[in-house]
Amino acid sequence: MTTPASSTTRHTSMPLLLGVGAAANFFDTLGIGSFATTTAALVLGRMVEDDDIPGTLNVGMALPTVSEAIIYIILLGGLIDLPTITSMVIAGGIGAWFGTGIVVHWPRQLMQRAMAIALLITAGFMAVRMLASLSLSVGTIGLSGMALVIAVLGSVLIGSLTSLGIGNYAPTMAMTYMLGMNTKAVFPIMAASAALILPAAAIRFYRSGRFDRRTALAFAIGGVPGVLVAAFVVKELPLGVVKWVVVGVLLYTSATLWMSSRNPRNVVA
Repeated sequence: MTTPASSTTRHTSMPLLLGVGAAANFFDTLGIGSFATTTAALVLGRMVEDDDIPGTLNVGMALPTVSEAIIYIILLGGLIDLPTITSMVIAGGIGAWFGTGIVVHWPRQLMQRAMAIALLITAGFMAVRMLASLSLSVGTIGLSGMALVIAVLGSVLIGSLTSLGIGNYAPTMAMTYMLGMNTKAVFPIMAASAALILPAAAIRFYRSGRFDRRTALAFAIGGVPGVLVAAFVVKELPLGVVKWVVVGVLLYTSATLWMSSRNPRNVVA
């Protein structure tokens, strides 16, 4: 466990935490993702201890993510290929369960460095996704053969990375794009995968106690309204500039976490 001297967090009001949860899930529903952006907010705002961030995200975002998955599957149900979505979702859940089982035992310094690398990877996936100018209508609805095998193995890896606070949306979108999938058909897969990945990881983190209960509760409460507003009221926004700003913030946060991991106060006892 960390020493008391390592605590550098500030007290954050409940309304602000509710707002962060609502905003994160609002933009998540519109396709930006919530994990990486919320990690940046928690680190830069010093709201939660660094090594409690992955657990807080997985526990707090589980309920909003499940509600988001239900909405995506209902709204986009006609673009679902059952063999593809079923195999990828199960693979993601397996990755999350075993990945989290390893990560919950990591010391603070290793957790910080792993999150720094995870944010760097996420920023890269987001950049690729935007530069590729993904089409909503071009590509196959489902995968088969070797492409499906690659997608399943990739889903296991992506699920395991969720335990470090890296969301599954950007890497799943990038992977399926390279495999030739229709982007609109990927949204139900991403949402359904997250709906299994997050609860699987949340169970592990909850049992370990490595999460901030107050912040996780605020995210769970504030997140659902954010999802509903994005899905049924706003539906779509021009977010190109916002996404590039997010990439810049992720790179800065990654550097911040890496530098913090070199601080002597992060020595574990």
